[in-house]
Amino acid sequence: MKLLVGNDDGVFAPGIRALADTLAAAGHQVTVVCPDRERSATGHGLTIHKPLRAEQIEGVFHETVLAWACSGTPADCIKLALEALLDEPPDFLLSGINQGSNLGTDVLYSGTVSAAMEGAIAEIPSIAISLTSFSHQAFQPAADFALRLVEQLGAQALTEPILLNVNVPAIAAADIAGIKVTRQGLRRYHNLFEKRSDPRGKTYYWLAGEVREDVEDPVAPVHAPHLITDVQAIRDGFISITPLQYNLTDYDRTKAVQSWVNSLG
Repeated sequence: MKLLVGNDDGVFAPGIRALADTLAAAGHQVTVVCPDRERSATGHGLTIHKPLRAEQIEGVFHETVLAWACSGTPADCIKLALEALLDEPPDFLLSGINQGSNLGTDVLYSGTVSAAMEGAIAEIPSIAISLTSFSHQAFQPAADFALRLVEQLGAQALTEPILLNVNVPAIAAADIAGIKVTRQGLRRYHNLFEKRSDPRGKTYYWLAGEVREDVEDPVAPVHAPHLITDVQAIRDGFISITPLQYNLTDYDRTKAVQSWVNSLG
């Protein structure tokens, strides 16, 4: 299969090397287009006020991988790949392997998920994959699972684009409890901006804070009471797979909003 791989951790991140090399070693035609440096938590931002630059990279990936480092955001990289760098669309797009989880409402800020979402917008089946640790460096179990998953999906007759957000617990492969299809949790943070001073005495702020994972979404259980959250799945040692969509329309609220609009005359 022809596979496009991106990320938000940058071209030299160990996660994308593990992913791209594993896919290439299995015989797939792999093209990497990703940021030239870390661009985490950039969301779905695009570069519109300056030019994008892309440079081919050699000696980083498996010998059969064609790799580009781009000066833009994760979403920029995928748009540039699909519209300028590739001769034809890929069969699948994979984004990752991210260093750190993308659970719950984190997906709204994630460059990893946004790169995959850009593929889904272009009607390409897409997978975002993350390892749920900021320090654990054993990416191979996640890479092996990504290979199994994309080959399984490739054997299906997909009739519409699909976007999957995959999180793999940072534990040994033998200790992974299994795989759970999950719903997106509601992840809130207790944010804190630390006020600091630079060497010139000027004030700046550094975003810190702690995550609060156990916030229950009051709406999701109504639609999918049989599904646990991605946060809970990871806590229990499972690989979490959450189908996502880019259409944010709240259809359940449209009738109420229409009634309010009618009242406006």
